[in-house]
Amino acid sequence: MQNTATRIPPQVKLQDFQRDGYICVDPLLSGPQMVELNGEIARFIRDVVPTMPETQVYFEDKSDNTSLKQLQRMFEHDAHFNDLMLNGVVRDIAREILQDEVVPVNMQYFNKPAGIGQATPPHQDGYYFHLTPCEAVTGWLALEDVDHENGCIHYVRGSHKHDEFRPHGQTGVLGFSQGMTDFGTADDQENTVAFPGQAGTFLMHHAKTIHWAGANRSATRSRRALGFIYYAKSAKLDIAKREAYQRTLDVQLKQNNKI
Repeated sequence: MQNTATRIPPQVKLQDFQRDGYICVDPLLSGPQMVELNGEIARFIRDVVPTMPETQVYFEDKSDNTSLKQLQRMFEHDAHFNDLMLNGVVRDIAREILQDEVVPVNMQYFNKPAGIGQATPPHQDGYYFHLTPCEAVTGWLALEDVDHENGCIHYVRGSHKHDEFRPHGQTGVLGFSQGMTDFGTADDQENTVAFPGQAGTFLMHHAKTIHWAGANRSATRSRRALGFIYYAKSAKLDIAKREAYQRTLDVQLKQNNKI
C-alpha cells in the first residue's frame, strides 16, 4: 500500500511498528485541539451518556455517577465522534501500519480517577477480539498529561511477533476482564518500555502486543484517555465466540454493580 495519506505524522514509520509492535506520536494533537476535544467529551458525558445502553457505560460503582470508568462504542452515538473515528487521522494511521483497509470497531473513553484508578493488567487485545488472522490495532490518545504516578502505558517490545497468545484468565478489573497469567518472564522485563507523555500523546499497538498500565497513585490527578479499535478488512471475526464472550462479560458486570 502506498502512503498517500498526507495527514500521517512523520513519526509513524511502518518499519518501527513491524519491529516493535507499537508506534508513538508525541503529540498527535496540539494544545488548542486538545481543548476542543476535551470540551466535546465533557458534552458527550453530560448529554449523550444518559441515553446509552447500560452495557456500554461502566462505573466503579453504579450508584455513584462521579465514578464513570469507561464508555464503549462512542462513535455510534454522536456525530462528532463518528467523524473522528471514520474520517480522522487515527484511521489513516491504522491503514498505514496494517497495510490494509480497516474496519472501525470501537471508540472508548477510559478514566483512572485520582487515588482509586486501578492498574490495567498485562494483556493482549487480540485474545478477546476473536479474529483470523489477528490483524488489528488499538489507538490510545492521552486526554491529559500521563506519567508513572497516574498510570502510563507500558509495552513489551516485539511481543506481537509470536504466533500464539499467552495464557489469559479472569482479572476482576473493570473493563479489562482478561489478563495474562504468566506475565513477568525475563523477556517481558527486558523488553518493557514505558510511555509517559503530555496531553495529545498518541500510541497505537498491534492486537498481539503485550501492554499494561499502572494504577493512578496521584491524589489529585485523573488519567483520562480515548481509545480507537480498528480491524484489518482481511481479518475474519468469529461472531459466535465474540457474542458469547460479551454475554458472559455483561452478566459479570451486572452482578458486580458496574453497569
